[in-house]
Amino acid sequence: MKNVLVLIHDDAGQEARLQAALDLTRALGGHLTCLDVVQLPMLVGDFFSAEGYAVMLEDNEAREAGNRDRIMQHLSGEDVAWDMCKSTGEIGDCIEASAGLSDIVVANTRLEDVTSPQMASIVSSLVLRLHKPVLAIPQDWRRLDLAGNVLIAWDGSVPAMAALTGSIPLLKLAGSVHLVQVGEPACAATIEEAAVYLSRHDIEPEVKEIKGEDVRPDDIVAEQARRLNAAYLVMGAYGHSHVREAIFGGVTHRMLDRAEIPLLLAH
Repeated sequence: MKNVLVLIHDDAGQEARLQAALDLTRALGGHLTCLDVVQLPMLVGDFFSAEGYAVMLEDNEAREAGNRDRIMQHLSGEDVAWDMCKSTGEIGDCIEASAGLSDIVVANTRLEDVTSPQMASIVSSLVLRLHKPVLAIPQDWRRLDLAGNVLIAWDGSVPAMAALTGSIPLLKLAGSVHLVQVGEPACAATIEEAAVYLSRHDIEPEVKEIKGEDVRPDDIVAEQARRLNAAYLVMGAYGHSHVREAIFGGVTHRMLDRAEIPLLLAH
């Protein structure tokens, strides 16, 4: 894991995700690619004005040009290798088009500012489409402690396996790794097998199984993360179908909506 891609866009989550991406790149001895996205204007109403659309797009481009210059000035003082590229379009589409040779993508959980991009929805889509880890950072997070305690939420699903295997380079840097299962596993991959897999990478996790009767799994996981003072949470995204979770709600949706710590997600 050497190639880190981070979204650059003038919104409420930019500072948090940039700092996390720098922390990540530095710890891995990797390369940071900054993708500056000029978002297409949102059309409101039934009437379309080509002239008005062009003016709004020009305003967006000017704002991002200033933002890009500020970020490049900031990066010039950092001790990591980096490059900056630019794209115009919808944020999720631009990230997907640029992430092919990246090992991990850094974005955000839900942003509080209603004028900011709908980051939780963007991350949900990216996790399903990219098939690589996405690190989602809360808006007010200021430092990614890769040497801290790490919590892995295990349910035996294919997404949980993808998150576990995809996070090995980061787990090797952790001070401690805690593998937690709430309820019965979704399939034949047991928590014991997950622990053995980690041990073969010289990672010895603390294993904990919680029955979790009459309590939502995400509530238990969040409480475990608080108890451990976890630096971040590793979890599979959308173990059930995305459509089912969108209609009925689910662990992934709720965690992105109210995450207190960074989430490392994979599907």
